[in-house]
Amino acid sequence: MKDLFIKRFQYYKSLGDKSFGQLSDEQIFWQYNDESNSIAVIVKHIGGNMLSRWTNFLTEDGEKPWRNRDDEFVNTFTTKQEVIDCWEAGWKCLFEGLDQINDENIHHTIYLRGEAHSVLDAVCRQLAHYPYHIGQIVYIAKMMKNDDWKTLSIERNKSQEFNNEMKDRFSNENADSNSSPVCFQNSPEIRDEYK
Repeated sequence: MKDLFIKRFQYYKSLGDKSFGQLSDEQIFWQYNDESNSIAVIVKHIGGNMLSRWTNFLTEDGEKPWRNRDDEFVNTFTTKQEVIDCWEAGWKCLFEGLDQINDENIHHTIYLRGEAHSVLDAVCRQLAHYPYHIGQIVYIAKMMKNDDWKTLSIERNKSQEFNNEMKDRFSNENADSNSSPVCFQNSPEIRDEYK
């Protein structure tokens, strides 16, 4: 189970990584209006959430007393590298936390803001939360890059071609594999374009 979680989180991290790689320093800080968030602010929020949720997550409430969630929505970064450093620190904490999960503790009770969750439920909660914000990052990046955007998924008007390629590639695979070919191929390896 832990390996599946790690694989899924790695995939969503790769979408952010590949988006940042296409953006300039200025684009990381662009925001549509005063009510919207820049990519830098979204990263600050994700990073803050990850540090709070995954630090000592088996023994402490996921909403740490030192977290200032409201401050996560105020940009304090000055460079793209600072944004990426925050991103990487959050993911490092998450993966270290995931590494602590095992068959014995996956159904143990942990707390988020005092609310009881099983470890499994808490992981699923974050597996919904982070992709929500990563989708925002990708959407903003794609709008800014416009025609220069390098797709992170199946190319437009290439779905049938991709489906045929996947069917041919995995026609001899076991039917019990549960990976979605859009996210990951049905093997331990990530789809070619994510290697």
